Amino acid sequence: MSFCDTIWQEIAPLRRAILAQPFLAELADGSLPPESFRHYMLQDSLYLAEYARVLAIAAARAPTSAGRLEFSDGAKVAVQVEEALHQAFFVQFGVTPEMVRQAEATPACLGYTNYLASLAATRSYEELIAGILPCFWVYWEVGCEIKPRAASPNPYAAWIDTYAAPSFGEATDRVRALVDEAADNATPATRAVMATAFRNATRYEWMFWDSAYRRETWPI
Repeated sequence: MSFCDTIWQEIAPLRRAILAQPFLAELADGSLPPESFRHYMLQDSLYLAEYARVLAIAAARAPTSAGRLEFSDGAKVAVQVEEALHQAFFVQFGVTPEMVRQAEATPACLGYTNYLASLAATRSYEELIAGILPCFWVYWEVGCEIKPRAASPNPYAAWIDTYAAPSFGEATDRVRALVDEAADNATPATRAVMATAFRNATRYEWMFWDSAYRRETWPI
């Protein structure tokens, strides 16, 4: 099996825990409190601004033209598509410009973005892109899993449709291919740290949704 297929199977318990998140269950049936979704949107906006920077760094460090193109395009799309989606939801759910200006990254959001930034600044290209991949792949699995059982009508339908769209799956597959290519040419030690980066980033995905559901703030 490829590197990506192997680590995907190894983290199956973590993936099941993500899919069992009450945030996602209630988002699928339309009962998620708007306050939790507003919290998520604001934090996701903060996250995506940093994620786009990390993708741009990955593009600059990529050893192949395919990698440079994919990650530079990913940085652009992360800003364009997500901002458009958020703007629609900001209006729908009453998020004001003042709320956006005052938003502060929660411990989960800051931990995740700082972790990715540290990979970009201090670790290898291989480890960096392994840490980038879960944001694509986990969201694709979540979108595909909840779309068939989502209530209709559903106030969160646009969010679900975005991450269940074939185009998002195709983008995920392209990043997976780059990670597998890097792993194929890496030493066993590098593949081990790639697996750790992938696992840690997936843990942060769980923490991000959990924090949104609880509307996490700083404890002090």
